Amino acid sequence: MVVLIVSGTTGEFDHDCAGHPERPARIEAVMAGVDDLRLGTDLEFVLASAADRASLERVHTPSYLDELAAFCSEGGGDLDPDTYATADSWSAAVRAAGAGLAAIDTLRQRDEGVAFVAARPPGHHAVADRAMGFCLINNVAVAAAALAAEGERVLIVDWDVHHGNGTQAIFWDDPNVLYVSTHQWPLFPGTGRPLQIGGPHALGGTVNVPLPRGATGDVVRQAIDEVALPAIDEFEPTWVLVSAGFDAHRADPMAELALSSGDFGDLARVVAAFAPRPGRLALFLEGGYDLGALRMSVATTLGALLGGPYQPEEPTFGGPGTEMVQLARAERVAAVRRAQETAPSEESSP
Repeated sequence: MVVLIVSGTTGEFDHDCAGHPERPARIEAVMAGVDDLRLGTDLEFVLASAADRASLERVHTPSYLDELAAFCSEGGGDLDPDTYATADSWSAAVRAAGAGLAAIDTLRQRDEGVAFVAARPPGHHAVADRAMGFCLINNVAVAAAALAAEGERVLIVDWDVHHGNGTQAIFWDDPNVLYVSTHQWPLFPGTGRPLQIGGPHALGGTVNVPLPRGATGDVVRQAIDEVALPAIDEFEPTWVLVSAGFDAHRADPMAELALSSGDFGDLARVVAAFAPRPGRLALFLEGGYDLGALRMSVATTLGALLGGPYQPEEPTFGGPGTEMVQLARAERVAAVRRAQETAPSEESSP
């Protein structure tokens, strides 16, 4: 039997700012998408606890965590022009991070199925010592760091339309985590170039494929096949985590890629094949701000992973970006080669 685990926060915390695109209605849309699949006994809900301090500190500095908690306890406010916090935001953020840990624990217990972490605030822009881009705690990074601490080799695939600068920075020099991102360029946060390939202990452990406005689903799949797949094959992950943002959908107001919900179903099938066995794949909600598109995309993604026929929109083809993918591949290969040639040999290391 296939078990789907939905783990996350719904409406128990008042993490909301009037008029902000990152709003509670996003979780309602996600849950409506899950309901559209009519999964019955194939659906298991898991209640999450707050992430423990040790798990958070693998990713974030103690001073940042203390400052964020204090800021929220004093009533919150604007952390930057894009990112807000309320009195409840600390509780919401640590519960969202805990949701990922709960999903991984449940997958291990069941040894089957796929986890979807439906939690907010999202996380992939949060760096070690700062909130940004709607994100307070880096949820996928907390889960990946916990797995890496136990000796697992973790692949993170980030198909959000924005580059996950926080996740990249956190694992920049970690040889146990491979970070792969496809994203629109130019766009916030301005990072994610192909020449960014990881630190000296993790050369090639960061894979970035920037895409132009109007890129369609076939171009994103090409990016994974031609640029990321060689690194993934060499890395041989034992777990696969997905920063599953759905703001690359053509209806989303936050960016200008041209994917359909059907494309996310195709991407889910591609990424699922990277997991070494059942029960080693977890998806984390990141962006996605058009509620109708978010609902369809979540349903199509999970339906594809469960082998179901749900696909209200066909995959897209023919958009720009093929040349950009080819250039990214060439730049990455050259950057890795240069870094390897200039890296000190083990014999010359002190």
